[in-house]
Parts: sequence; C-alpha cells; structure tokens
Amino acid sequence: MSPASLASAVLASAALVPASAFLTPGSAIAPPTAALRGGQQLQQQQQQSAEQSASSSTAPVPSAAAGLAALGVAAAAAASRRQSRRSAPLAGGSSTRLVGLTAAEKRPSTAAQRGSLDAKIIVCAGARLPEGRKLRVAVVGGGPGGACCADSLAKQGIETFLIERKLDNCKPCGGAIPLCMLEEFDLPKEIVDREVKKMTMISPTNKEVQIGQTLKDHEYIGMVRREVLDDFLRKRASENGAQLINGLFLGMQLPQKKGESYVLTYNDYNSAEGASRNGEKKTLEVDVVIGADGANSRVAKDIGAGDYAYAIAFQERMRIPDDKMEYYKDRAEMYVGEDVSPDFYAWVFPKCDHVAVGTGTVIDKKGIQKYQQGIRDRAAPRIAGGEVLRVEAHPIPEHPRPWRVKDRAALIGDAAGYVTKCSGEGIYFAAKSGRMCAERIVTNSEKGTRMI
Repeated sequence: MSPASLASAVLASAALVPASAFLTPGSAIAPPTAALRGGQQLQQQQQQSAEQSASSSTAPVPSAAAGLAALGVAAAAAASRRQSRRSAPLAGGSSTRLVGLTAAEKRPSTAAQRGSLDAKIIVCAGARLPEGRKLRVAVVGGGPGGACCADSLAKQGIETFLIERKLDNCKPCGGAIPLCMLEEFDLPKEIVDREVKKMTMISPTNKEVQIGQTLKDHEYIGMVRREVLDDFLRKRASENGAQLINGLFLGMQLPQKKGESYVLTYNDYNSAEGASRNGEKKTLEVDVVIGADGANSRVAKDIGAGDYAYAIAFQERMRIPDDKMEYYKDRAEMYVGEDVSPDFYAWVFPKCDHVAVGTGTVIDKKGIQKYQQGIRDRAAPRIAGGEVLRVEAHPIPEHPRPWRVKDRAALIGDAAGYVTKCSGEGIYFAAKSGRMCAERIVTNSEKGTRMI
C-alpha cells in the first residue's frame, strides 16, 4: 500500500471497520468513542507510571505519539482487510474494482459510516506506459455522453476511439436541454430549433396551468433534434483527435489477468470489404472501455453491471399546418391522465418545422399504442391535419444500474441510468457524466502516460 493509500485508509478506518473489530480484551482497534476512552486511560497510565518511575527504574512508558501510531497502523490494517474483501487491484496495479458486498455492508448502520463511504475507494496512477505509447480508450456510443467523453479525452492526447452504429441515426428523444448546457459545453445557438418559454400543463379534465411566466427575457428551454446535436458533438470530437468508427459494437473479451487489454468486436460499416449491409467484422484492443451505448447497453451486459427498471417512450414526429405550428413556436405541452399514461406523462414538443407528440410508461409497456392514441385525441384540436413524418420508440432508465464501474470499464449516460426519473430528461446528465469520466481518466493516467 502506498503512503497516500495508507493515509486514506487510516482516515476512513473509523467508518469502515465492523463493530466486531472494535476494542475488546485482546483486540487491536477501538471505535471513536472507545478510542477517546482509551486515550484517557493512556494518560492515566502515563501519570501513574511517571509517579512510579520517580521511585523505581521500571520499563519505559509508551508515549502518546507511539500509542496513536499503533492505533493508526491497526486501523489501516483493519481497513485494508475490509477493503480487500470488496476490491481487487486493477491492471497496472493502480486502482480498484468493486466486487459484491454483503447486505450489511450495503446498508451502513451509522451516520459516520454513511458519511465516509466515498473514502473507501482509493485511486492513484498506475504503471507508466512505454515511451511513445498512449492510453487507448474505446467509447462505445456516439450520443451526447459518448461524444463529450471522447472529445475531452482526445483533446488531452489520449488515443480515443468513438464507435457509433449509425452516424445518421435519429434517436427517439423529446430533445429538451437546459440553458446552462449551451455555455457549459460550448454549443452554438444554431443547433437549438426552438426556444421554449411557455409550458402548459394539462390535467386529466383538460384544465390548463401556465408555467414560465416568471422567466427572464434571456431564459428558455432549448429544443433540439438529436440528429443535429449528436452530429455536431461527434464531429467536434473527431476534429480534436478522436477516431470515429461507423460500426456496430458486438461485444468484448474481458482481460483475464493483469496488463491484458479489452478486445472489442464490431462490424465496420465503412470498410471497403464491408460493402454488405452488415459490414466487416473487426476487433480492437484497448486499455479502457466506456459504455455510452444507451439503456440497452451491451457494454453493461458484458461487465455484469446489473439490470434496472425502465420506461418505454413512444413518439410521432408530425408536421402540422402553419397556423397551428405558430402556437407551438415557443411553447411545449405536458399532459397527465390515465388515458395518456398510467405512471408518466405525454407531451407535445416543438421542433424546427414540426412537433413531437408522444408518451411513456413503466408499468404498462404493452399498452403504449393505446396511450399514444390517447395523447393524439387529447391534443387533437391543436394538431389536427398533422402528417406523421416518423414513428420512434426507445427505453428510458428509471434509476442507476447497480454497478457503473468495473475494472477499467465504466458506464455513462443512459447506460449508467443517469436520468431524471420524474421527467425522463437525460441529455445534460449524459454529457456531464461523459465529461466527468474523461476528466478522471485524464487525471489518473497523467494525460494518458500511465495505466489506470
């Protein structure tokens, strides 16, 4: 254990050591309250020994510093033993991978334990890579999360591969992004189709509540088309050095021992030999894999990240008459009621020259067509005469997966389950988690010069 790891283990020990390891006759470590009592006893012993030493030449009394040092070493040892049960070294000898915890460990029993959970994982730089060799990272999925992750990695000189199955794919999505995302991710305003400043909430009895009346002139919710946003982010990542692969990720072989690579298999649609519809099967060896491949993540399945509940979202893109489109130029609508969804909401969101009309549900996925007809009926006066341009459906995570990191593989965005449950909004969280993941890789690998 490195000095930094030892220090962290000592600091975390009070929360990590089980009650059974607390000081009893013959044990090595005490909880905080017992440690305080032990310190008082040590002071009393020192005082008694000092009095005895005045008249006797008995063995020297241990100092307070020595006592604390012994306590620290014992605490570190206990914390290390507990840590070893829940983690194992990564390739390169640098970090940890999480393994299953007992039910008791998953439910910390004290406030001190709950407040110190973040201290149990110690991450530091691994072995230095050979001269001229950079850390190789594959990002599977080219949506906002994957593209932002690849962009941040490539800008720091890390060898980055961004795999996206369909570069012209139109992912089913409401397309709402917060205003802060434009500045935070340096997005051009041109990619925003509509600036929504009015939100109408419509009850089961069609009573309307207007939201947004307190917005300032410059405030709005941006409505984007995913095919436009994703294309911009992928191109920017490519311009900054990421290698864009137009291919379908099929699976990967996990490392079997320290220092081994992940071996990814994918169908390359751009290959000269892959003129057929399925492309040419290829492999790619990398050090790190980032799963940004959505709610049906294949990366998550390969690393055993566990399942989660999900909603099914269904929407139709409709071109409506100009006079009706005028109503939606800066307005979005949300409908609630058993006729449009038993546990979610339905919507009419404006796009550049059309609207997206859709709904979602967790508990009655088989009835999604019925609920879609419900929103069409409820919104009929405002979308009458509309022409359906496209029909789309997609799963939306309800909560994070049980595991989001394993060895040198991590999940971001929908693949990890980073979505607001009440609204299904996940674009911003995907981009944010992708960037944060990349920043940690850059830091821990010292800009790609070390294994993580």
